[in-house]
Amino acid sequence: MSGAVGARLVLATRNPGKIVELRRILAEGGLPVELVGLEEFPQIGEVAETGLTFAENALLKAHAVARGSGLPAVADDSGLCVEALNGMPGVFSARWSGRHGDDTANLDLLLAQISDVPDDRRAAHFACAAALALPTGEEWVVEGALHGTLIRRPRGTGGFGYDPIFVPDGEGRTTAEMAPAEKDAISHRGRAFRALAPIVAEVLGTTP
Repeated sequence: MSGAVGARLVLATRNPGKIVELRRILAEGGLPVELVGLEEFPQIGEVAETGLTFAENALLKAHAVARGSGLPAVADDSGLCVEALNGMPGVFSARWSGRHGDDTANLDLLLAQISDVPDDRRAAHFACAAALALPTGEEWVVEGALHGTLIRRPRGTGGFGYDPIFVPDGEGRTTAEMAPAEKDAISHRGRAFRALAPIVAEVLGTTP
Protein backbone atom coordinates (compact mmCIF):
# COMPACT_ATOMS: atom_id res chain seq x y z
CA MET A 1 0.00 0.00 0.00
CA SER A 2 3.01 2.29 0.49
CA GLY A 3 2.92 5.30 -1.82
CA ALA A 4 -0.38 4.28 -3.41
CA VAL A 5 -2.45 7.17 -2.18
CA GLY A 6 0.03 10.04 -2.60
CA ALA A 7 0.99 12.63 -0.02
CA ARG A 8 -2.07 14.86 0.04
CA LEU A 9 -4.20 14.68 3.15
CA VAL A 10 -7.56 16.27 3.91
CA LEU A 11 -8.27 17.46 7.42
CA ALA A 12 -11.98 16.94 7.96
CA THR A 13 -12.76 20.29 9.55
CA ARG A 14 -13.52 23.90 8.72
CA ASN A 15 -12.13 25.00 12.09
CA PRO A 16 -9.06 27.13 11.23
CA GLY A 17 -7.63 26.60 14.71
CA LYS A 18 -7.53 22.84 14.25
CA ILE A 19 -6.00 23.13 10.77
CA VAL A 20 -3.21 25.40 12.04
CA GLU A 21 -2.60 23.12 15.01
CA LEU A 22 -2.36 19.92 12.96
CA ARG A 23 -0.10 21.55 10.37
CA ARG A 24 2.18 22.57 13.23
CA ILE A 25 2.25 19.08 14.77
CA LEU A 26 2.88 17.30 11.46
CA ALA A 27 5.57 19.81 10.46
CA GLU A 28 7.30 19.31 13.82
CA GLY A 29 7.37 15.60 13.12
CA GLY A 30 8.86 16.17 9.67
CA LEU A 31 5.90 14.52 7.94
CA PRO A 32 6.05 15.64 4.28
CA VAL A 33 2.37 15.84 3.42
CA GLU A 34 0.26 18.58 1.90
CA LEU A 35 -2.53 19.23 4.37
CA VAL A 36 -5.74 20.81 3.08
CA GLY A 37 -8.98 21.65 4.83
CA LEU A 38 -12.60 21.25 3.80
CA GLU A 39 -12.63 24.73 2.27
CA GLU A 40 -11.18 23.07 -0.84
CA PHE A 41 -14.16 20.70 -1.04
CA PRO A 42 -17.35 22.78 -0.88
CA GLN A 43 -19.34 19.82 -2.20
CA ILE A 44 -18.80 18.01 1.11
CA GLY A 45 -21.50 19.00 3.56
CA GLU A 46 -21.46 18.90 7.33
CA VAL A 47 -21.17 15.42 8.76
CA ALA A 48 -23.64 14.64 11.54
CA GLU A 49 -21.75 13.67 14.69
CA THR A 50 -24.16 10.95 15.77
CA GLY A 51 -21.61 8.74 17.54
CA LEU A 52 -21.67 8.20 21.28
CA THR A 53 -17.88 8.27 21.61
CA PHE A 54 -15.08 10.49 20.32
CA ALA A 55 -13.71 7.59 18.24
CA GLU A 56 -17.07 6.94 16.56
CA ASN A 57 -17.46 10.60 15.59
CA ALA A 58 -13.89 10.91 14.34
CA LEU A 59 -14.35 7.85 12.11
CA LEU A 60 -17.71 9.09 10.81
CA LYS A 61 -16.13 12.36 9.70
CA ALA A 62 -12.96 10.80 8.28
CA HIS A 63 -14.88 8.27 6.17
CA ALA A 64 -17.34 10.88 4.85
CA VAL A 65 -14.54 13.22 3.79
CA ALA A 66 -12.42 10.44 2.29
CA ARG A 67 -15.40 9.34 0.18
CA GLY A 68 -16.31 12.89 -0.81
CA SER A 69 -12.78 14.03 -1.68
CA GLY A 70 -11.29 10.82 -3.03
CA LEU A 71 -8.27 11.45 -0.81
CA PRO A 72 -7.10 10.07 2.53
CA ALA A 73 -8.72 12.06 5.33
CA VAL A 74 -7.93 12.76 8.93
CA ALA A 75 -10.59 13.79 11.41
CA ASP A 76 -10.71 14.27 15.13
CA ASP A 77 -13.38 14.53 17.72
CA SER A 78 -12.43 16.03 21.01
CA GLY A 79 -13.98 17.58 24.03
CA LEU A 80 -13.90 18.32 27.71
CA CYS A 81 -14.99 15.71 30.24
CA VAL A 82 -15.83 17.18 33.66
CA GLU A 83 -15.92 14.83 36.63
CA ALA A 84 -18.56 16.85 38.48
CA LEU A 85 -20.80 16.57 35.41
CA ASN A 86 -20.33 12.78 35.08
CA GLY A 87 -18.01 13.22 32.10
CA MET A 88 -20.07 15.78 30.27
CA PRO A 89 -20.06 17.79 28.05
CA GLY A 90 -17.93 15.10 26.37
CA VAL A 91 -18.94 14.54 22.75
CA PHE A 92 -21.33 17.49 23.08
CA SER A 93 -18.56 19.96 24.00
CA ALA A 94 -18.71 22.00 20.79
CA ARG A 95 -22.48 22.42 21.02
CA TRP A 96 -23.00 22.43 24.78
CA SER A 97 -24.92 25.71 24.72
CA GLY A 98 -27.10 24.58 21.82
CA ARG A 99 -25.28 26.20 18.93
CA HIS A 100 -22.27 24.43 17.43
CA GLY A 101 -18.97 26.24 17.76
CA ASP A 102 -20.06 29.12 20.01
CA ASP A 103 -17.01 28.96 22.29
CA THR A 104 -18.02 31.85 24.54
CA ALA A 105 -21.55 30.57 25.15
CA ASN A 106 -20.30 27.02 25.76
CA LEU A 107 -17.70 28.19 28.25
CA ASP A 108 -20.09 30.51 30.09
CA LEU A 109 -22.72 27.79 30.43
CA LEU A 110 -20.20 25.28 31.75
CA LEU A 111 -18.86 27.72 34.33
CA ALA A 112 -22.41 28.44 35.48
CA GLN A 113 -23.17 24.73 35.82
CA ILE A 114 -20.17 24.09 38.07
CA SER A 115 -20.21 27.41 39.95
CA ASP A 116 -21.04 25.67 43.23
CA VAL A 117 -18.44 22.92 42.81
CA PRO A 118 -15.51 23.45 45.23
CA ASP A 119 -12.03 23.95 43.83
CA ASP A 120 -10.82 20.51 44.95
CA ARG A 121 -13.57 18.78 42.97
CA ARG A 122 -13.17 20.58 39.65
CA ALA A 123 -11.08 17.87 37.96
CA ALA A 124 -11.55 17.43 34.22
CA HIS A 125 -9.74 16.11 31.19
CA PHE A 126 -9.58 16.89 27.54
CA ALA A 127 -9.98 13.82 25.32
CA CYS A 128 -9.29 13.44 21.62
CA ALA A 129 -9.73 10.64 19.09
CA ALA A 130 -7.91 11.10 15.78
CA ALA A 131 -8.87 8.95 12.82
CA LEU A 132 -7.41 8.29 9.38
CA ALA A 133 -9.65 6.89 6.65
CA LEU A 134 -8.95 6.02 3.02
CA PRO A 135 -11.44 6.20 0.13
CA THR A 136 -11.19 2.39 0.03
CA GLY A 137 -12.75 2.20 3.49
CA GLU A 138 -9.67 1.32 5.53
CA GLU A 139 -9.48 3.07 8.89
CA TRP A 140 -7.23 3.73 11.87
CA VAL A 141 -8.01 5.56 15.13
CA VAL A 142 -5.90 6.59 18.13
CA GLU A 143 -6.69 8.55 21.29
CA GLY A 144 -5.02 11.06 23.59
CA ALA A 145 -5.93 12.79 26.87
CA LEU A 146 -4.82 15.68 29.05
CA HIS A 147 -5.87 15.84 32.71
CA GLY A 148 -6.25 18.99 34.76
CA THR A 149 -8.53 21.30 36.72
CA LEU A 150 -11.09 23.95 35.81
CA ILE A 151 -10.68 27.48 37.18
CA ARG A 152 -13.53 29.90 37.86
CA ARG A 153 -12.69 32.71 35.42
CA PRO A 154 -11.16 32.55 31.93
CA ARG A 155 -7.48 33.42 31.55
CA GLY A 156 -5.42 33.76 28.38
CA THR A 157 -6.15 34.53 24.75
CA GLY A 158 -4.55 31.56 22.98
CA GLY A 159 -6.14 28.31 21.92
CA PHE A 160 -9.90 27.97 21.56
CA GLY A 161 -12.88 26.24 23.13
CA TYR A 162 -12.46 25.61 26.84
CA ASP A 163 -8.72 26.39 26.90
CA PRO A 164 -9.11 29.61 28.98
CA ILE A 165 -10.48 27.72 32.01
CA PHE A 166 -8.37 24.54 31.88
CA VAL A 167 -5.16 24.25 33.91
CA PRO A 168 -3.21 21.02 33.17
CA ASP A 169 -1.96 18.96 36.10
CA GLY A 170 1.44 20.27 37.22
CA GLU A 171 0.88 23.65 35.56
CA GLY A 172 -0.12 27.07 36.89
CA ARG A 173 -1.25 28.40 33.53
CA THR A 174 -4.32 27.65 31.49
CA THR A 175 -3.81 26.09 28.08
CA ALA A 176 -4.90 29.47 26.66
CA GLU A 177 -1.89 31.08 28.37
CA MET A 178 0.63 28.66 26.85
CA ALA A 179 2.65 29.21 23.71
CA PRO A 180 1.36 27.05 20.83
CA ALA A 181 4.39 24.73 20.90
CA GLU A 182 4.04 24.25 24.67
CA LYS A 183 0.39 23.36 24.33
CA ASP A 184 1.05 20.98 21.42
CA ALA A 185 3.64 19.11 23.50
CA ILE A 186 1.11 18.10 26.16
CA SER A 187 -2.35 18.54 24.63
CA HIS A 188 -4.84 15.75 24.03
CA ARG A 189 -4.92 16.62 20.34
CA GLY A 190 -1.14 16.81 20.12
CA ARG A 191 -0.81 13.39 21.73
CA ALA A 192 -3.43 11.82 19.49
CA PHE A 193 -2.07 13.29 16.26
CA ARG A 194 1.53 12.44 17.16
CA ALA A 195 0.38 8.85 17.63
CA LEU A 196 -1.39 9.01 14.27
CA ALA A 197 1.54 10.59 12.39
CA PRO A 198 3.58 7.37 11.90
CA ILE A 199 0.44 5.62 10.66
CA VAL A 200 -0.11 8.43 8.15
CA ALA A 201 3.54 8.18 7.09
CA GLU A 202 3.26 4.44 6.49
CA VAL A 203 -0.05 4.61 4.65
CA LEU A 204 0.97 7.56 2.46
CA GLY A 205 4.40 6.10 1.79
CA THR A 206 6.28 9.06 3.32
CA THR A 207 9.09 9.18 5.84
CA PRO A 208 8.61 11.35 8.95
